[in-house]
Amino acid sequence: MNIAQSPNINHLWAHLIIEELIRTGVDYFCISPGSRSSPLTTAVALNSKAQSFIHFDERGTAYHALGYISASKRPCVLICTSGTAAANYYPAVIEAFKKKLPLIVLTADRPPELRYSGAEQTIDQVGLFGRYVRWEFDIPCPTKDMKPAFLLTTIDQALHRAKGSPPGPVHLNCMYREPLAPIKTQSNFQDYVKELTQWETDNKPYTQYIPSDQVLPDHKKKEISTIINEIKNGLIVVGKLSSPAEQKAVIKLSEKLNWPVFPDIVSGLRLGVPYPNVIPYFDQILLSEKFVENFPFDGVIHIGGRMTSKRWYTTVENISLKHYIMVLNHPLRNDPIHKVSLRIEANILNFCEAIMPHLMVRHDKNRLLELQSACLKIERQIEAHLTEIKQLSEPLVARLISECILPNHGLFLASSMPIRDMDMYAYHAKNMVTVGANRGASGIDGTIATAVGFAVGLNQVTTLFIGDLALLHDLNSLTMLRQLAQPLIIVVLNNNGGGIFSFLPISEFGDIFEQYFGTPHHLIFSQAAKMFGLNYINPQTQEEFIAGYKEALKGQTSTLIEVMTNRAENANLHQVLQKSIRSTLNKHFQTIFHPKPSVFLQSK
Repeated sequence: MNIAQSPNINHLWAHLIIEELIRTGVDYFCISPGSRSSPLTTAVALNSKAQSFIHFDERGTAYHALGYISASKRPCVLICTSGTAAANYYPAVIEAFKKKLPLIVLTADRPPELRYSGAEQTIDQVGLFGRYVRWEFDIPCPTKDMKPAFLLTTIDQALHRAKGSPPGPVHLNCMYREPLAPIKTQSNFQDYVKELTQWETDNKPYTQYIPSDQVLPDHKKKEISTIINEIKNGLIVVGKLSSPAEQKAVIKLSEKLNWPVFPDIVSGLRLGVPYPNVIPYFDQILLSEKFVENFPFDGVIHIGGRMTSKRWYTTVENISLKHYIMVLNHPLRNDPIHKVSLRIEANILNFCEAIMPHLMVRHDKNRLLELQSACLKIERQIEAHLTEIKQLSEPLVARLISECILPNHGLFLASSMPIRDMDMYAYHAKNMVTVGANRGASGIDGTIATAVGFAVGLNQVTTLFIGDLALLHDLNSLTMLRQLAQPLIIVVLNNNGGGIFSFLPISEFGDIFEQYFGTPHHLIFSQAAKMFGLNYINPQTQEEFIAGYKEALKGQTSTLIEVMTNRAENANLHQVLQKSIRSTLNKHFQTIFHPKPSVFLQSK
């Protein structure tokens, strides 16, 4: 497009904004229709390099963008009109801030003369997202009185801040006067855009930013390695990692140290990872008082984000550790129990590669063998307990998904019980998959939309494991499935309400619990599947679930698999299973820590 031939100044500025975003590496634009944002939407529509996703609900659109960023590792743009449309972005902006995702928010706005005037569809959008953006700017109404280069440098700064340390959302509030449509005016822009002649021909951003490298200096490598070498019995705890390269680097580090790895479900090391150092059932091992009281470890290296396992934090909070080392690629605190003694801001891959040459090789494998043996007992216990119960249960569904999902597929886990059940009970030795979840603020909103965006960014068949309330909360996002190139398989656990509350102390107060916390809705989702054009399966047995899920994985149409469960029975099943695991482990570790006297000693 020859920008000098733009129909009006609004569309010229909009073209510059969209083109510069594309030049900085952004090519996916999530748009909710609206009038005031017409110049921005039109600029996306007319740019052949722009990919667009259109959805009527701003909240769902924003969560879709988050899913896309999570899977693709690329920034993404949101575009909406003025008023409460922009306010509907707020939950997703918070999640992007917490997850450190480079989200670019473009909100259209009324001009200054309509602010605080009672004009329709006008709210105060300046500073709308408060502290939950890394940077914001109120772009004035387009005018020839301002150089076009000002707009380009503003976009470049926004992208730099969004991808900086830490990454996160940025907000550009774009004011427009009429005409909003690409109506031709009498303006001549030839002289106005003359300074952009070079920019138009080279296809590069106007301002190129070089990010700062997070490289450990030599004296810090020695200091850190000295601390790690002092740890006699250490372990590595792994939260969210951003790439397979980081996952391999963590494994190499664990192998040199001969330390066990406790992997979170979103780390990429919990499912389908054949490394003996990885202890998949660490959360269940922490059920054992004998283990917690007697298993010696005096140091922890925590790599990546926060852990899903509450038991991990409860256990560590009550242990006296000499060193708790945390490695993250941003400066923000991630220390809810205030145990971190050494905080390292570094690229995780660079950290592992830089520190390994300075570390002592450990040869003692006894602790690893003990933990591997415990995992094997847990594996058998889970398998026996879940399969002997004839009906489908929530832990069993999590396990079946982990056993049947195909390699390299996507798996998106809703908050509350789905992610916890997968973390605790998933079968670990099957196929490696890419796992996603909204674990920034850990809410249930926008889960379907995020999973759809995750599937788009991954460009793979994806399974969403979700609860009934989270599905109801985002039901209109099922319309997004029509735009998917690959099918989404939604496995919903319908226990008629908020199942996680059954695990909390409030569940003992029966006079208020069911109405105010259980919140039964008495709905099934078969008609929703029909309304949105989805295949629907309602399996009653383990065999029916396996057959239906495998068929859905091979199909071309998105499928909703609804599993009916009972909240009270589910809570009881978890308690019985964990009691059984605790008993087995206590006996196991009792033998290790307090072995029977030898025959020689007995004869004495």
